[in-house]
Amino acid sequence: MKYPRFLALALTIIIAILIFNNKRIINPENFLVIENYLSSFTLGILYVYGFTAALSTGALLVIAGQQNIFITGFIAGLGALMGDLIIFKFVRGTFNGELKRLGKTRFVKKIRKFLKNRSTINKAVPFIAYFIIASPLPDEIGVSMVAAYRDTTTRAFSILSFLLNTAGIFIILILGKII
Repeated sequence: MKYPRFLALALTIIIAILIFNNKRIINPENFLVIENYLSSFTLGILYVYGFTAALSTGALLVIAGQQNIFITGFIAGLGALMGDLIIFKFVRGTFNGELKRLGKTRFVKKIRKFLKNRSTINKAVPFIAYFIIASPLPDEIGVSMVAAYRDTTTRAFSILSFLLNTAGIFIILILGKII
């Protein structure tokens, strides 16, 4: 098999869809128990993943009326950083060999050639990635885009991830306070 890790990733996505669509396995009402700041950290972790981002965003809207939004935002931002670092390290470490092989394919070479001639697109990619990280959209794509840039250090990524996720979470919490 040429790309076993990409296949495994696709299978985990399919399994997650099956689990979250079956209310007998996970009841959303019981899943939203929110009582303390530890739940803020957990919601921060869930904020960055595709299948839990919407659930986390909804829970953060609810929690805004129950907790101090500054403490909640900071703690949830730390949780989001933890989630993003898991993705970052996973993509950098686990997918490294496959990304190199994929980079040698004709299709990817054509894309690179196309992008090479369009410097504005190349300059826009990091901004698009960071926008995705800040938003309640799933971070997997944005973090993978950043992880693909070998110049990005883990420290620089961590600082940006924390600041952007925390800003996005604060916006959600403020909206939750208003609603």
